[in-house]
Amino acid sequence: MMAAMPVSQTKLGRPREFDLDYALEQAMRVFWAKGYEGASMADLTEAMGITRSSMYAAFGNKDELFRRAVERYTEGPASYGIRALSEPTAREVAESILRGAATASTSREAPHGCLGVQAALAAGDNGLTAQKVLVDWRQDGAARLESRFLRARAEGDLPETEDPRALATYITTVAYGIAVQAATGKSEAELQRVADMAMNAVSWSHG
Repeated sequence: MMAAMPVSQTKLGRPREFDLDYALEQAMRVFWAKGYEGASMADLTEAMGITRSSMYAAFGNKDELFRRAVERYTEGPASYGIRALSEPTAREVAESILRGAATASTSREAPHGCLGVQAALAAGDNGLTAQKVLVDWRQDGAARLESRFLRARAEGDLPETEDPRALATYITTVAYGIAVQAATGKSEAELQRVADMAMNAVSWSHG
């Protein structure tokens, strides 16, 4: 279905002749595969099936397109992270994140690895905005996980000896490491074994 034309743009003439949702999906995949700096405007517009002027009209600039792509990634391929927070125990939360990372990072339907890791390979002033978007993205994810572990400890589900912040940092570090290994060609089975090892390294109250 065609995206609705904002009121401010209807005065300029006919509505957009492309599917905004599809275009954003394709942009996300380009950033995922090539990183922020590696994704040229030619790469992006060709994948999105639009002209450069249409891209600017719809998204403003490359930085804004990237920010929207990260949002889409969070709500789509990386949504396992948000869903994991609803698991009933701290152990299940952590396991869901690690196993989700192994599965999502090795999907045959998308680039291997994690957009939040791949796209972080930005250098120079042109990548500063993208770097900040990703730093904020990772910090937000770690903060949500820390909050969930704090709740688990308060409920007696996590031992008092476990530091929620350190545990959240550990789980996210392993999850990102899994994504890096996926990008180098490790299989899902190999990475699921890494998840097993990481889970066995932590003292859990249940299971």
